Amino acid sequence: MNFFNTIAVGFKEVWAHKFRSMLTMLGIILGVASLVAMSALVKGMENGMKETMVAMGGADKVLIEAQAVPAYQEHRADESTGRTLFDVEALRLNAPMLKLVSPEMEIRGPILTRGEKMVNPSECVGVWPEVLEMNLHTLRHGRFFTAMDEESASSVCVIGTGIRDDLFGSPEKVGYEIVPIGELIEVNGQPFTIVGMLEHYEGEQEKKERELAKKVADETKSGPTRMKGWGRRGGWAFWRKNYTLFMPLNTAWLRFRASTGTNNVPDPRLSDIDVKVADFESLESSIQQARNVLMMTHKGLEDFNFRTQENQLDSINLQIKNARLSGGIIAGISLLVGGIGIMNIMLASINERIREIGLCKALGATGLAIFTQILVESVVIAVLGAALGLVASNGLVELLVLVAPSQNAPVITPEAMGIAVAFSIGVGILAGFLPAIKAAKLNPIQALRYE
Repeated sequence: MNFFNTIAVGFKEVWAHKFRSMLTMLGIILGVASLVAMSALVKGMENGMKETMVAMGGADKVLIEAQAVPAYQEHRADESTGRTLFDVEALRLNAPMLKLVSPEMEIRGPILTRGEKMVNPSECVGVWPEVLEMNLHTLRHGRFFTAMDEESASSVCVIGTGIRDDLFGSPEKVGYEIVPIGELIEVNGQPFTIVGMLEHYEGEQEKKERELAKKVADETKSGPTRMKGWGRRGGWAFWRKNYTLFMPLNTAWLRFRASTGTNNVPDPRLSDIDVKVADFESLESSIQQARNVLMMTHKGLEDFNFRTQENQLDSINLQIKNARLSGGIIAGISLLVGGIGIMNIMLASINERIREIGLCKALGATGLAIFTQILVESVVIAVLGAALGLVASNGLVELLVLVAPSQNAPVITPEAMGIAVAFSIGVGILAGFLPAIKAAKLNPIQALRYE
């Protein structure tokens, strides 16, 4: 009997006992479905985390943040000046390994109003134009600040689309895009003129949903349809960027920090200093160079720290690794349980077919042929279970999306499907090995006498 005939006999045996075979395959089906679905969820989570990291500025961005002075410098704590523009200028002049330095001065407790409408932005900060490249912003309409705006502390601002949606109306409600360039809004009661509007930011899943909603609306000609990618729905990083308001740094300092300063001088401390390194491969050297500069400007007082996106990437990779490990273990146990079911049913099948096996041996079938036949039948059951499990995994993923919708849409990958099928085949081989040996060792005379 050749290999293909062996496989055909295996399928016939499965078909002859359809209900029993289906129950046997159930463990493999559930194991494969859970393994592929778990992998899809983890892949979706990984994509979402990395997408968020890129949206926040990329891996080459480094945040210089304030920290309490170390214990050995506690006696000099009152000398701490915080992060100031003096630090920014020193970094720009003396740290050539940094290609970009962007200061930010946050407005505390901002409230934006236009008539009766009000919104709390995610960020309301005074900045320099470098912030666009630093945080990967794109100006969609209007302009950004000029040197004249900065020097004269002009009351101008650039807003995100989320602020536009809440104060002027969103495209999903009015059916077209409103561009509020030249319009007035109030920031904590002070009037500001909008001179620019940023691009609308959204994840890949949101974009697909919005485009699908638009396509459906166009086809049905039913007017504006709820476009899920706009407004407050969305990943945290994209929501934050869409609800950002920028104003000139000097404006933020003079108009909103005067009440918090001393000796009639506005508070000069910055809320953030972000830097980007010129060469990511030299990240550590670049940070060390920046540290040396700041140690000089801070007179040896170590009241600052560096937080890198690389640390966040390491954290993401660790979370993904742990999720894959835990999910793989659970799915692997399911497949092993399925394998035990296959072994059990194959042993039962051999007991039913002892006389048949004895007759085959009496007619000249070798022990190897019998061994191969039983092993192939076991693998056929496992492969069929794996195929049905792959179909079930797609349905399971769709069900998970409906029951617990997420911006990190599950992504079924060919690698996960391949691993699941390979693992199923391995389980089938292991499960059929013992029954195949038992069948191959049967004595033909005793087998023919078996009742």
